[in-house]
Amino acid sequence: MNRRSGLSVRWKLTLSYTGFLMLAGALVLGITWLFLLRFIPPLSLGGMLEGAFDPRLYVGGAGPRVFIPAAVLVMLFLLVFGLVGGWILAGRMLAPLDRVTRATRVAAAGSLSHRIALPGRRDEFRELADAFDAMLARLEAHVGEQQRFAANASHELRTPLAITRTLLDVARRDPDRDVDALLDRLQAVNTRAVDLTEALLLLGRAEQRSFTPEYVDLSLLVEEAIETFLPLAESRAISIETSGDDTTQVAGSRALLLQLVTNLVHNAVVHNLPHGGTVRVTTRTASGIAALTVENSGRELTRERLAVLAEPFQRGAERTRSDHAGAGLGLAIVRSITTAHNGRLALAPRPAGGLRVTIWLPARSSPAPGS
Repeated sequence: MNRRSGLSVRWKLTLSYTGFLMLAGALVLGITWLFLLRFIPPLSLGGMLEGAFDPRLYVGGAGPRVFIPAAVLVMLFLLVFGLVGGWILAGRMLAPLDRVTRATRVAAAGSLSHRIALPGRRDEFRELADAFDAMLARLEAHVGEQQRFAANASHELRTPLAITRTLLDVARRDPDRDVDALLDRLQAVNTRAVDLTEALLLLGRAEQRSFTPEYVDLSLLVEEAIETFLPLAESRAISIETSGDDTTQVAGSRALLLQLVTNLVHNAVVHNLPHGGTVRVTTRTASGIAALTVENSGRELTRERLAVLAEPFQRGAERTRSDHAGAGLGLAIVRSITTAHNGRLALAPRPAGGLRVTIWLPARSSPAPGS
């Protein structure tokens, strides 16, 4: 926004200090003139001073000629003193604000690692500087995460395109190649690219919170997700168990929450034992909090591996192509959807191997009208 130049804050404060000082001085001089030189009876003053007074100093005498020049000199002194003192005081008071301004310009130039780190006890300027430093720290972390995500997304999207190009080059050099096998392979690669694109769009939608909240029953979403992946679980002899409250309602987007539950159940089936594993899904409500827990058997997870599982494009160590490999965005999407619904996500390794994922969401506090 283009603005016309005006007085700086330091000049405004200086003039304010000076004006206030001169006004106070004028009031003092005015009061002195009114009460000491105009309304004190000469006789009583003379009685007090025993003839030491000069009546010419009072009304009709030389009083105004003596007092007014002295008052003018005092006002000029106050003017100079107020300007100099006000300029110095305003500079000292605004020094922390100058540091904030310099830090803002540095951040605007692209350096988010700079911090104000304003010393001293807490006051308005220190609170402003601390809030600005906290904002810069969050921005730096967010930008870093976005840059890593963009780099990983570019790599993931480039992979199926490169595979497609390689398959087409091979087919061009070998006209006798099995066309059906080539088409099947191209379809699989294309499906992977489409799934990745849809996952990226879903992740962006969750982070932007672009949805209209409605009451959703998590227990019904669990049943729907289990029904979807039951054939895959049965093909691996994996049993799926459910328990908890029959009704666990939260406010949010049904589509996003269904994607959250679907991702959790899918991961629990895929990242399980090769044969004969278990998946347990529990829903419960207590103290205004709805909890969804999905745990599965499987290999033991280290703390280091657990710390990055919810990062984008992180895949489980046991996943292979035959395991319905995804884009590595399953838990990242779960985390974003949880955050968009003001919830909390926790990952914990099971002592016997496998993973336990718990989601806490604000539960519905009162029944809906007509229910």
